[in-house]
Amino acid sequence: MSDRHILTAVAWPYANGPRHIGHVSGFGVPSDVFSRYQRMAGNRVLMVSGTDEHGTPITVAADAEGVSPREIADRNNRLIVDDLQALGLSYDLFTRTTTVNHAQVSQEIFLGLLKNGYVFPQTTLGAISPSTGRTLPDRYIEGTCPICGYDGARGDQCDNCGNQLDPTDLINPVSRINGETPRFVESEHYFLDLPAFTRSLGDWLDSRRGWRPNVLNFAKNLLTDLKPRSYTRDIDWGVPIPLDGWRDRPDKRIYVWFDAVVGYLSASIEWARRSGDDDAWRQWWQAPDADAYYFMGKDNIVFHAEIWPAQLQGYNGEGDKGGSPGSLGRLALPTEVVSSEFLTMEGRKFSSSRQVVIYVRDFLARYDPDALRYFVAVAGPETQDTDFTWAEFLRRNNDELVAGWGNLVNRTVSMAAKNVGAVPTPGELTDADRALLASTSSAFGPVGDLLARNRQKAAATEAMRVVGEANKYLSDQAPWKLKEDPARRDTVLHTALQAVSDCNALLTPFLPHSAQKVHELLGGTGVWSPAPRVEEVTDLDDGSPYPVITGDYGDAQAVWASRPLPSGTPLSPPTPVFRKLDESIVADELARLEGGGK
Repeated sequence: MSDRHILTAVAWPYANGPRHIGHVSGFGVPSDVFSRYQRMAGNRVLMVSGTDEHGTPITVAADAEGVSPREIADRNNRLIVDDLQALGLSYDLFTRTTTVNHAQVSQEIFLGLLKNGYVFPQTTLGAISPSTGRTLPDRYIEGTCPICGYDGARGDQCDNCGNQLDPTDLINPVSRINGETPRFVESEHYFLDLPAFTRSLGDWLDSRRGWRPNVLNFAKNLLTDLKPRSYTRDIDWGVPIPLDGWRDRPDKRIYVWFDAVVGYLSASIEWARRSGDDDAWRQWWQAPDADAYYFMGKDNIVFHAEIWPAQLQGYNGEGDKGGSPGSLGRLALPTEVVSSEFLTMEGRKFSSSRQVVIYVRDFLARYDPDALRYFVAVAGPETQDTDFTWAEFLRRNNDELVAGWGNLVNRTVSMAAKNVGAVPTPGELTDADRALLASTSSAFGPVGDLLARNRQKAAATEAMRVVGEANKYLSDQAPWKLKEDPARRDTVLHTALQAVSDCNALLTPFLPHSAQKVHELLGGTGVWSPAPRVEEVTDLDDGSPYPVITGDYGDAQAVWASRPLPSGTPLSPPTPVFRKLDESIVADELARLEGGGK
């Protein structure tokens, strides 16, 4: 294993309900493909995230049910943990933002910013619901954008033009909760002085290389109109503000988005504490060899390419005002912000309220996790909005996974098991044999380079192209016709099995569940592609119970290289790696969608 440390920082799913396949296409599958590749390449990966559990949507849901916000968070935390584990997302730690550890780390970042002069108090106008008297967060106010005229801009940002807004900027603002016009009253808050990072953020963004153009261009455009942003909110559910006269107030908390992005750091620290080495997290946040990759959907670019880097620079004392690092020491900024575009569904935007949705758990109850992972990798919204259709999902599964990759595995292993009962011993290789082996073994370079640069669609396409070459080789050489020449038959079968082994390694980051099956069909034993597990733990500071996702990924046999397949390894008749889906699923699923059912 190398000394290179890779932090995979995965967007925190909000705990107001189960996640749908549009969510995991943005943050889940891409981050896991990347992490699995990096581990196979020998790097030390720390993949962290958790459920984001503070903020008004949780309190709104709690009020509607007559329960506490913590009850809502507990319930949805467990749903999300189970779904992400079932999809095979290999978190080193998937935790939550309602831990004592997270609150303490969030407060430390706030205090470090305050010490360096990057947060300041200011009286401002806050939106209040006239009927309830409760604060309305920026995101729960909609109106017409004063800049571009878009009817549907939020109180914090216009998704049409990308500009940051305040609720008071909106034309004809209304509450998304009940449609009433909010009342604006004076309230004291702390603000992050974003204009004080104009130069430092600009220099940092100018130094970025290899980012997706849509992400980098969007981030740079944000610098043209930076405004102070409220670091605190009028709400009773969240991280307390660690100042005298504020910490015990029931109506003031740190803004959920500011504490959520701190979660990448707090989760790393929690992981270290649970590992038995409290300082282990520093290897991913402070070591010179460390790199940090952040994965999310495009609606979160502003918080990961501007807000979080500003918080880090301010804590480090590296903003335009200078300063010195806080007690945790200097913290590394993102190496890359890897943002995906949106996944739509049958031409419509995902909407839980309008039942235009399929939740991860419902999908996995009917289909294999690798089928979804493959669709996201090869046809997902990597650089542009992409439509998920059941017809395309069926085609990808049946034509590419079943008839392409699965068929190559099945017929190669089947013929070797039937004719030899083991991996055959090859004879003298022909030019065709050598050409195939050269193609499969040399694919690790270009496919790995694409994965390292988060060009996953191209990487999956290239890996499947190699599968196509292996299928063509097997058809051309036709070992089933070589009964009278067993030496040549065995050479062809050994060559094809070696190609299957190589292709399985190339596809492991995308298809970890089936990769383990193929490993076993090739006579392998033990863990090839580790699966994450759910563990029940208690809060390290207050003892409250909750589930986490974690796993033992260091002892996997999978490596990013071609490894010789030993002759004589016993083989058994294979079972299909993938399930062929009946064409009737298209009509069935469209009917469910129209009926609003599961």
